[in-house]
Amino acid sequence: MNTNNKLNKANSYRLSQEHLRNKALKNGVNLIAPETIFLSKDTSFGKNVTVEPYVVFGPKVKIGDNSYIKSFTHIEGSKIEKNVVVGPYSRLRPGTILKNNSKVGNFVETKKANININSKVNHLSYIGDTSIGKNSNIGAGTITCNYDGFKKSKTKISDNVFVGSNSSIVAPVKLDSGSIIGAGSVITKNVKKKSLALTRSSQIEVKNYKRSKRKGKK
Repeated sequence: MNTNNKLNKANSYRLSQEHLRNKALKNGVNLIAPETIFLSKDTSFGKNVTVEPYVVFGPKVKIGDNSYIKSFTHIEGSKIEKNVVVGPYSRLRPGTILKNNSKVGNFVETKKANININSKVNHLSYIGDTSIGKNSNIGAGTITCNYDGFKKSKTKISDNVFVGSNSSIVAPVKLDSGSIIGAGSVITKNVKKKSLALTRSSQIEVKNYKRSKRKGKK
């Protein structure tokens, strides 16, 4: 009986997915390899949207016109506006809003993130409890450190900000407009307008260095 129930549920789910895919296709959504794409009943698509293989849409997802969702992306509770590119290998968690012409790239996770017009988070980053202004660029490996073990804090990144790769932004903190964060920095204080902020240890170089020889185990 239990096996039959599971089989019936699986068949019911398969049929519901076929219905949702066919509905999306009839409405003009370009589903590439639709059998690999999973939709929710409330998934909403605008005009001229393309979805590559192996994408999962959880509940409460809205995709705007001319947006492109690349493979192996998982989206739930998110609003994506017009001309947005997402993925591949992105995870958009609830509360994410991607404004027109923004981009979230490969191996990027967002949660309660508002990413404004023309801003980009291209790869290998976590953006949580964060607002990003217009025309800002978040470098590879950037982490917004939003949780201190007790509470979540917010990060505000203003317009035209450039965050260098492998940076940690420790909330609560604000990066004002036009500021630049040097690669490899840990930012714990507000950064003023059009300022350069960086925290980096001095590089040490020992000339003609020779490794000590160690005897191998017998």
